Amino acid sequence: MWEPHTVTTHETVDPGPVAALAALFDNGLDTPLADDPLPPMWHWVALPRWPASSQIGADGHPLRGSFLPPVDLPRRMFAGGEVNWHSDLHVGETVHRESCVESVTEKSGRSGRLVVVVVRTRLYRDSGELALAERQDLIYREAGTAAAAPEPDGAAELTPVGSPFRRIDDSTWAFHTDPTLLMRFSAATANAHRIHYDWPYATRVEGYPGLVVHGPLMTLALAEVRRLGHRPGNLTRLQHRNLSPLFCGQEALLRARSTAAGFEVELGGSDVTRVNTRIKLAIRNLSR
Repeated sequence: MWEPHTVTTHETVDPGPVAALAALFDNGLDTPLADDPLPPMWHWVALPRWPASSQIGADGHPLRGSFLPPVDLPRRMFAGGEVNWHSDLHVGETVHRESCVESVTEKSGRSGRLVVVVVRTRLYRDSGELALAERQDLIYREAGTAAAAPEPDGAAELTPVGSPFRRIDDSTWAFHTDPTLLMRFSAATANAHRIHYDWPYATRVEGYPGLVVHGPLMTLALAEVRRLGHRPGNLTRLQHRNLSPLFCGQEALLRARSTAAGFEVELGGSDVTRVNTRIKLAIRNLSR
């Protein structure tokens, strides 16, 4: 019988995936090198976890029933979470990771039955100092309806876009995606979820209209807006929430606005009523 348990590992903040993400973003900012502070949320890339091939399920995710509970619902979504920073991580340093499943809650939504799994992670520096504490919310849903899916011919029109960031003004960036961008992000983050690169699976099995942009990629893009805008102060907390899928090639804008505590960034369409994901950032202007 499955029971929640804590998994502990010692890992290195890997400069390889860090360089890969910098190359993928290609946004004019310097690539973090050895001993440089890791940009906010880049630990998702710098600490990839590669399960053995024999431990991969039909959707590309690791088999359930070991660390994650054996939820019987097929569709998994990255719904959001929160990260609190206590000290900076640096490229190349060794960290101690502790992860556990905090809760498993079954609910009923508009689309039917769903299960919410909350995962907590703490990253400690080699000295024992807590670097960050994170909560991730995962949602498992019932199977989608694989209606008349688009033919793969449409995917051929999604040619490489170059850098996904294109500045429009001081607070707005266009965000562009293509299949190579999604594939490269999947590789950098050890994310084998097939909805991000397998067009027939995404459309004909899970019922999406095309490839799905990763929730973590959208969150990272939103966090990157702070660096692109050269905003001052130390980031202490980031709350992120994914509200709806973004599909590969779909027009999207990153829109930032200042708040009393820091600032907020939304990703959505040119019509401001469409918001796919949102982050709220708390800023401390004093040095740590």
